[in-house]
Amino acid sequence: MKLKKLCAFLTAGMLALSLVACTDGSTTTTTSAESQADSSKAEGDTAPTEAKGSKIGISMPTKSLERWNRDGSYLEKEFTKAGYEVSLTYSDNKIDQQVKDIEGLIADKVNLLVVAAIDGESLAQVLAEAKSQNIPVIAYDRLIMNTDAISYYVSFDNYTVGKLQGEFVAEKLDLANAGDKKFNIEFTGGDPADNNATFFFNGAMDVIKPYIESGTVVVPSGQTTFEQVGTAQWDTAKALSRFQNILGSYYSDGTQLDAALCSNDSTALGVTQAIQSDYAGTNEVVITGQDGDEANLANIIDGKQTMTVYKAVANEAIATLDLGAAILNNEKPDASLIEKAGWSFDCTYDTSSYDNGSAVIPSYLLVPVTVTKDNIQKELVDTGYYTMGSDGYPHPVQ
Repeated sequence: MKLKKLCAFLTAGMLALSLVACTDGSTTTTTSAESQADSSKAEGDTAPTEAKGSKIGISMPTKSLERWNRDGSYLEKEFTKAGYEVSLTYSDNKIDQQVKDIEGLIADKVNLLVVAAIDGESLAQVLAEAKSQNIPVIAYDRLIMNTDAISYYVSFDNYTVGKLQGEFVAEKLDLANAGDKKFNIEFTGGDPADNNATFFFNGAMDVIKPYIESGTVVVPSGQTTFEQVGTAQWDTAKALSRFQNILGSYYSDGTQLDAALCSNDSTALGVTQAIQSDYAGTNEVVITGQDGDEANLANIIDGKQTMTVYKAVANEAIATLDLGAAILNNEKPDASLIEKAGWSFDCTYDTSSYDNGSAVIPSYLLVPVTVTKDNIQKELVDTGYYTMGSDGYPHPVQ
């Protein structure tokens, strides 16, 4: 009888091993972006074995901006693929709604919160409740201010985003070799409620400011501070209206505009519309952006917008997953997480730059890339983040 039980046990074990082998050897269809994501985790998957018992609450700002749909989709996909239960909310750019959404996630007893704040100043109270229930919080993409409930921050190097925009304008206009020639530039900033917006603006301004001081660059409107150029909620219509007023007030006499330095694509879209409809000049205006929104990439193909800074949010989602998994494993992630995870993308660990008013938040910062008409295929399509449609324009892969 004992021999029969032993044989049965060995047979069951061999069957289980064969099933695992079949599962590991199964064939799945992936995009290039998914393959890159999988390979980036090949050297170390930090997801805990008890992942299926953990709940992840993800709070995104809105669906009205294209990029947040991509962020939410990638985050949900990565955490779900790793075996977590995911609750994903969008708050329609309404602060009160985001507070309610987070309250609901806390009530649902999530084990981890990933929050991209609408207003970085407005979540301290609800996140204090999360902390009281020992729910760790990852600030995603936007730093959340004035709270000690934040465990980590995952984003791109926001200062570098602006720096890339400023450097692109400087190189495109060849400001370093301008001699006596002068160039007219106008700035369009982002949402004052978004902590990132000042980093973007400062990164760009630090490149351009020396040329303003030397007289090579002129800002006819005189609007050179973030407070003057900010755009509430990164709203396209607000950017359009403001830039129409600038063109009407300072360029209607034929004054040439050489560059419109816009912090992101939704504001660039409004500025481009204003230039198309209200600019009296005939020269090509250099227009910057950020995010790789579909309409803006079409404008880049068509020569209406000059560049965008692309942030591979698929990689940002992977970094957030591995960080979240380490936290849930009761680890204290630091710079070693980057090597342990084996990511195929560049990332730095920063413990000095992002002070939220309560503490300096340890941050994982990915590296953005400049995209123009000349490298859209290489940077966006060949990587699998976009497909080139029959209409000749790139379309994001969801």
